[in-house]
Amino acid sequence: MPIEINPADVKRRQEAGDRLFLIDVRQPEEHAICRIEGAQLIPMNTVPAAVQDLEGNADEGTLVVFCHHGMRSLNVVNWLRGQGITECTSMAGGIDRWSVEIDPSVPRY
Repeated sequence: MPIEINPADVKRRQEAGDRLFLIDVRQPEEHAICRIEGAQLIPMNTVPAAVQDLEGNADEGTLVVFCHHGMRSLNVVNWLRGQGITECTSMAGGIDRWSVEIDPSVPRY
């Protein structure tokens, strides 16, 4: 599995019916500004406490981790892979790129 996936591929996989778990690792204040429908908010600093739940989800599908621009999510994916969770990838460009390329109704900040 690639370390990163672009938003168009995420959307294509969703439409194809692939089991994806969108994981938003931004802070609650950022989440209040905008969000991707169906994504689960797990702020980056709380990921270690949620690792068992994430591992369970990864057994059922692919974790697509995202943040604002893609740096935090890349760090989280590297950490998750270090914990043995391989079914995870970072959405390149984060929610900002999602807004530009996929859903312009998602506010940019």
